[in-house]
Amino acid sequence: MQYKDYYKILGVDKNASQAEIKKAYRKLAIKYHPDKNPGDKETENRFKEINEAHEVLSKPEKRKKYDELGENWNRYGQAGPYGSENPFAGYRQQGQSFYSEEDLNDVFGGFGSSGFSDFFEAFFGHGRPSGRSKRNFNFRGQNLNAQLPLSLEEAFHGTSKLIQLQDEKIRLKIKPGAFDGQVLRIKGKGGKGSDKSNQGDLMVSVQLMPHDTFERIDDDLKTRQQISLFDAVLGGEVQINTMDGKIKIKIPAGTKNDKVLRVKGKGMPVYGKPSQRGDLLVQLQVIIPDRLTPTQKELFEKLRLSFN
Repeated sequence: MQYKDYYKILGVDKNASQAEIKKAYRKLAIKYHPDKNPGDKETENRFKEINEAHEVLSKPEKRKKYDELGENWNRYGQAGPYGSENPFAGYRQQGQSFYSEEDLNDVFGGFGSSGFSDFFEAFFGHGRPSGRSKRNFNFRGQNLNAQLPLSLEEAFHGTSKLIQLQDEKIRLKIKPGAFDGQVLRIKGKGGKGSDKSNQGDLMVSVQLMPHDTFERIDDDLKTRQQISLFDAVLGGEVQINTMDGKIKIKIPAGTKNDKVLRVKGKGMPVYGKPSQRGDLLVQLQVIIPDRLTPTQKELFEKLRLSFN
């Protein structure tokens, strides 16, 4: 199995901060998202690599393990984290796959066990059940981890997903306001233990996909809106998009470029408290006219002189 340089995949330095890693991931995820490149297998594989790299480098514990072992990861995999005396050597849980009603394999390019490389599975997919004795093998099954991609619209309105666990399907309901990195625990659906009472749990990590229009900041949403120079100077009204429809907001006279207006209650629902909402932050960008007629230019010159 080939060593994968996750830093190179995201195009960041090995000393990159978490903010730099997140920024690089968002940029690449938007560029290579399957919805923007339908039917392109190469782009789909690139998208999976980007998500795999982000899954490791965005988690401090996984990043540390990856940085420590690097190209020597194969030695770790052969000996096991507990050496050759590990009584559970060779123990491995089967991977899980996720499906929505439309089948996540089609929508998001096949996440789940097939969505990660053999390198990833070998590096992070092994676990050791915590047993009390090697003789009676009385141990609890390991917790299994998996990612569940959600669009911002799904996180805003809430949704449900079908999870395929070998021969069992489970419907997982996602409440409005789900956030990136949120972990949903499904008890008793992880790795097999010594008996049913010792089954591990399935830990489903929400992965919020980047959005073209809105940026999520905690429970607030941020968007950018262009306004004319005249509205900025004289004040006016502009129509903007929100997650649940269009609204009109007033532009104060004398508005400066990049001024941020806060629209109360038009952000994300607060998870577990659907009646509460964050705010919508609207960053105004003033459009400066670059093509003036001689008459218009003369009027601007007169206006400038009137301020002197």
